[in-house]
Amino acid sequence: MSLTCRIHGARDLRLETDPDAAPLAPHEVELRLGAAGICGSDLHYFLHGKVGAFVIREPLIPGHEASGIVMRVGEAVTRVQPGMKVAINPSHPCGHCDYCRGGRDNLCRNMRFLGSASVYPHVQGMFRERFVMGERQLTPVSEDISLGEIACAEPLSIGLHGVNRAGPLLGKTVLITGGGTIGCMSVIAARLAGAAHVIVSDIADRALEMAAAVGADSTVRADQAPPDALADVADVSIEAAGSPAALATCLAATRRGGRIVQVGTLPAEGVHFPANNIMARELDYVGAFRAGIEFDWAVTCLRTRRVDVRPLMSAQLPLDRAAEAFELAADRTRSTKVQLVCES
Repeated sequence: MSLTCRIHGARDLRLETDPDAAPLAPHEVELRLGAAGICGSDLHYFLHGKVGAFVIREPLIPGHEASGIVMRVGEAVTRVQPGMKVAINPSHPCGHCDYCRGGRDNLCRNMRFLGSASVYPHVQGMFRERFVMGERQLTPVSEDISLGEIACAEPLSIGLHGVNRAGPLLGKTVLITGGGTIGCMSVIAARLAGAAHVIVSDIADRALEMAAAVGADSTVRADQAPPDALADVADVSIEAAGSPAALATCLAATRRGGRIVQVGTLPAEGVHFPANNIMARELDYVGAFRAGIEFDWAVTCLRTRRVDVRPLMSAQLPLDRAAEAFELAADRTRSTKVQLVCES
């Protein structure tokens, strides 16, 4: 039997046991959980029973940023072997729709994204002791890097995708609103892209401390700064807070002809949007949803130590303490990235 964490509704998280996996299909792999990070979307499912328009309609196993250890492999598997550490890509695009064929598989019409209520039946995630994945979603990692770091490949890929959507950043000033995990991963990604100056704004001191720890040049307490403190300062702004106030900051901070990248999930009911400001100042406003090839880039950056995500890893708790882990993850004064781990 395998221990599994399921969310049945708002603040209704249950630890349940599931039977062991059935015989594997030729290209399937059975994994034991290494580490799995609690993401902002997981928190929304836990606290509210939904993320934006994605509402839980059946018990959902959350978890989409994880690493694992290979336990068994199907007869046709060639990329991995039992005992290997692997990074797990939560995206499973169909590969044949117009978006996949056009090189934008993160927008796949038939996407199966782990731990998501975006479709029904829901796509179950990885907050469980053992689970089965298709071989193509796994990247073996042989380097001396922890399972917790490997699990950070997915959130790092989000930062990389947002920066990729921003266009060339070499020599530019970048504002990032939100110093949570994705904001900090965006700092790392902007640094990799050659940004000359990275500013992070937030309303929490700890978030700003974490942003500075991973490379932000300057930080601003948005709720305490003068109204014009961030006016006209950035060539590119990345909204990673999912806050209407943060979006307003981006609109004021981005210079004429600049670009705003929306990475955070804004309220489902919508926001007041000053479209004339976009028009008159010729601002580009683009979205960045999940990631595509950037997942592979993220794994490479981690395994070669081009980036260090360890400052963001606040705590690791065993799976049977999942409720405690979710409460810790929800407290921004105490944590940035909380992970669940399998002890056996």
